[in-house]
Amino acid sequence: MIIDWTMLALLALAAFGSGIVNALAGGGAFLTFPTLLAAGIPAIDANASSTVALCPGQFVSAFASRDILTDTKAPWRRDLVRLSIISLIGGTLGAVLLLVTPSAAFSRLVPWLLLFATAVFAFGMRFTPKDGKPWLGPLTIQAVQFVIAIYGGYFGGGIGILMLAALVFYGMRDIRAMNGLKIWLAALMNIMASIIFAFSGRVHWLETLTMMCTGMLGGFVGARLGRIIPPAYVRRFIIAVGCGLTVYFFIKPA
Repeated sequence: MIIDWTMLALLALAAFGSGIVNALAGGGAFLTFPTLLAAGIPAIDANASSTVALCPGQFVSAFASRDILTDTKAPWRRDLVRLSIISLIGGTLGAVLLLVTPSAAFSRLVPWLLLFATAVFAFGMRFTPKDGKPWLGPLTIQAVQFVIAIYGGYFGGGIGILMLAALVFYGMRDIRAMNGLKIWLAALMNIMASIIFAFSGRVHWLETLTMMCTGMLGGFVGARLGRIIPPAYVRRFIIAVGCGLTVYFFIKPA
């Protein structure tokens, strides 16, 4: 077996950037998935390998943001367990769907989902109900998270944007808290998908393990950056990522 060291270096760099992007906004697969395709890996294998490679970095980011997740005074803490279980189940179903169904039809929905999610996140805070009540109740946010988790296990491009948009409608306004919750839920849905993919024979382990190492480093760096960068800049970065993902998925070949 001849190892292409240049391609491995590019994959490692893509995974490092992906870890940072996932920690700040989500959409890290936008970097790793196309790079794996460029390395000659088939699409479903590239998707599975990308998910497995980036999953540990998400847990590193969650650990780096643990003070947010363990804040017992946060009003959303009452929903954490339910949303976590829903993310585990949804991620499992999504991974199974990827392995047993063609992705063409679902892929057509991706740019529209991202367009909607980015618009909601960008403008949602301007449309707070006058009575101060959130537009999504506990049961509705759980249903929305279940759908997002299935998508996360199936493909996952832009799940961070989708979750942040849903949390806006749920009434959350603290961008740091939203980001910490998003990182944790994304890690849970991806760990279930990663376990399934690892036993599916679809993972290319040399490339995956290379990306896993730098992805964890990027996840830690991204989580730290998210704590020191002013919230307004984080919001702008998230919107920029959402716009970039939306344009990419609209123009990419089917």
